[in-house]
Amino acid sequence: MKLGHKEITKTLKLLIKLMELHGENSFKIGSYQKAVNTLERGMEQDASQLSEAELREIPGIGKSLAEVIATLAQTGQHAILGEFLEKTPEGLLEVLELKGLGPKKVQALWKELGISSTHELMEACRSGQVAALKGFGKKTQESILEALAFREEQAGKRLYADIEQAVARLVADMEALEGVLRVAPTGAFRRAMEIIEELELLVAVEHAPRFMAQFGERLEAFGLQADERRSSPFTFRGTWEQEGLQVAVYACSEPDWERQWFLRGSAKAHLLHSIKEKPLAQWFQEGSWESEEAFYAHVGLPFIPAPLREGLMEFTWAEDPKALLEEKDLVGTLHNHSTYSDGQHTLREMAEAARQLGLTYLGISDHSRAASYAGGLSIEEVEQQWREIEALNEEMAPFRIFKGIESDILPDGSLDYPDEVLAGFDFVVSSIHSGLSMDRQKATERLIRAIKNPYTTILGHPTGRLLLRRAAYPIDHRAVIDACAEEEVAIEINANPWRLDLDWRWVHYALSKGVRLAINPDAHTKEGYADMRFGVLVGQKGGLHPEMTLNAWSQEELARYFEERKKKKRKQ
Repeated sequence: MKLGHKEITKTLKLLIKLMELHGENSFKIGSYQKAVNTLERGMEQDASQLSEAELREIPGIGKSLAEVIATLAQTGQHAILGEFLEKTPEGLLEVLELKGLGPKKVQALWKELGISSTHELMEACRSGQVAALKGFGKKTQESILEALAFREEQAGKRLYADIEQAVARLVADMEALEGVLRVAPTGAFRRAMEIIEELELLVAVEHAPRFMAQFGERLEAFGLQADERRSSPFTFRGTWEQEGLQVAVYACSEPDWERQWFLRGSAKAHLLHSIKEKPLAQWFQEGSWESEEAFYAHVGLPFIPAPLREGLMEFTWAEDPKALLEEKDLVGTLHNHSTYSDGQHTLREMAEAARQLGLTYLGISDHSRAASYAGGLSIEEVEQQWREIEALNEEMAPFRIFKGIESDILPDGSLDYPDEVLAGFDFVVSSIHSGLSMDRQKATERLIRAIKNPYTTILGHPTGRLLLRRAAYPIDHRAVIDACAEEEVAIEINANPWRLDLDWRWVHYALSKGVRLAINPDAHTKEGYADMRFGVLVGQKGGLHPEMTLNAWSQEELARYFEERKKKKRKQ
């Protein structure tokens, strides 16, 4: 099965881990890592669409690697990968995925303790064998147990962003089948949920039995495996092996499309909501509707877009509906990194890329000095960056770079520069990157102290979560949002698909308190700007509209806001 750009990169990362696990020479590993860096940060083309000859022309990808990438793109496999997989116990691949366990440590567990599965690893941790192993210890053992528990809880789930391309290809392949009129994802995917547990597809067909028979013959080509017990004449249920995800395919006639589209595209809680003493689902089933818009109008509601249909806040939104934020509304980007800290492109490159996208401003916010692991800026480096920003602003006008920083919130809630330095920034994104094990009360107090700092403009990724990788640290969301409202601090929706933090479930509460939000890509590369659309989806699910989105404001409006806010805070 063909692989897309992201899937090729993911496969090469696995290959690197396997090479390290089996003690492959460091030079070869380094060449593969260089290729991954190029695929992730150094090229704008889609590797899956390039020929082997075109791949060879790209710096960082030599002849042999070009052949590997091209073969992966066309077949999803390669002999080199096959060789390493053949000599690696299958269960060890799952161990390699655990956060905090690199290939070298996995190799030690495998060779010293004979561990070749997550189950064996858990048993070894419970018996204390891992803590006794050289280079591990009790703390590492506890971290492994936590990672195993979190992994079990997240099993069978995928990020929306990670499967989006693969879903589009699967839909296109299914549309090519004879008698298929249209195909579209429904269920959680249609509602743009950040995590997908089951991919649901709705297929309008000319003849359902004929389609199901034809579809059944193509399962292997689609990478699907049927679950006969859960399937029926008009529904396929099974596993998408490549993505590790459950799949349901519903066949319907064209006249039945609108009914299925609404019912399967809305959460149960939405369908059970009562309007005039009858649940929406009952209203819908009692009539015949040419469109979802017509149905909502019939029951006296404005059209409710699918991302809102979770049964949580959409009916409050419907009382005073405002046009939801769209990607085209964003005219600038805030919270981005350059080579001054841990970004992959220079300040000039980041600015030029933003301008080429049609944006009118860039907020640069490299890491502060406490983030030494990420090349945090010393005060001297901050001043150097300011000088470069001023020179670029003269050269690139009317495009503008705003002087920002992602200031670490220290354990006591203070920010990571003296006031006289913080005062020189146009805006400050205050974020937590360390000390993630505090309890709910202490973590909340820490955030609130940072929010009360007069130089905090935006609260960055408030819970520190990494979806499917690391749980959020516990905070009192209401208390944090209330503090932001009191101090006029905006909250970011960190648009990195692994974060999507602030969670959409709290966006409406923030809006109800008058708290502004910013769709921040946290871009460490030029390509990272593209993540803003995932932040937009999160905002839409919470009812976010342009007026309450900082980077939907014009450059002049935002500059005036930053300046007036600083003046106001200095007077307090």
